[in-house]
Amino acid sequence: MCVLVTMPAALSQAPKNESALSAPTSSSDLHPVLIELFTSEGCSSCPPADIILQRLDDYQPIAGAQLIVLSEHVTYWDHDGWKDPNSSSALTDRQSSYETALGEKESFTPQFVVDGNHEVHIEHIDQMEDVLKKAKDEPTIPIRITDVKVDPADPTVLQAHIDTDANPEKHSADVYVAVALNHVESQVLKGENGGKHLVHVAVVQQLTKVGKLPKGKSFAQDVQLKLKPGTDLKNVRLVAFIQESGPGRMLGAALRKPSL
Repeated sequence: MCVLVTMPAALSQAPKNESALSAPTSSSDLHPVLIELFTSEGCSSCPPADIILQRLDDYQPIAGAQLIVLSEHVTYWDHDGWKDPNSSSALTDRQSSYETALGEKESFTPQFVVDGNHEVHIEHIDQMEDVLKKAKDEPTIPIRITDVKVDPADPTVLQAHIDTDANPEKHSADVYVAVALNHVESQVLKGENGGKHLVHVAVVQQLTKVGKLPKGKSFAQDVQLKLKPGTDLKNVRLVAFIQESGPGRMLGAALRKPSL
């Protein structure tokens, strides 16, 4: 059954924040907040959530925040008449790991997870604004994505440099890099969304743990990220983030849209 929602005014009418969208790394003037949406083209309740994620990405409605979004397509709807072409078992496993930490008995879609430790149900989307405002005020560790280029020997490999400030926490954390597509369209032929034309933003193609950020130390590493053959580089964004193991809360995030 499809859940219909009305976007809160702050999400539907805010002006577009171009500086936040085009910033190559997390800006010192904007506080990064990571929003993960677990979704599926096989779930009829998901298209409204997909639209909300697009609006958060486009309109950047929270003053002082850089909302960094990721659309993570899960696999457990793939058996119900339509296989989501962007679904990944790794993302299904990631959501499952979250459920234990968030106190959920089982995985479901759509599910918004904000900064790793707050969830928002689409039935209560009016809570999103307050959750994002609270997340904006949490301290973060700056993380940067630089030196992004295509491997001259292999056009399906993207190279980048990831570095952070020192970790002031009392424990180490994990460093991840996601390769995502800015814009994806799909004509669904079967299943609950059969006949619908769906549009997605920041669709994760690959999520890789690239290392550890030890307590009291910084992190710096060159990384190699595999692209699917035929990927349009102009449609790629990179998201790097620092997260407590578990997975737990986010300690920092950065967005980069390479100009290649």
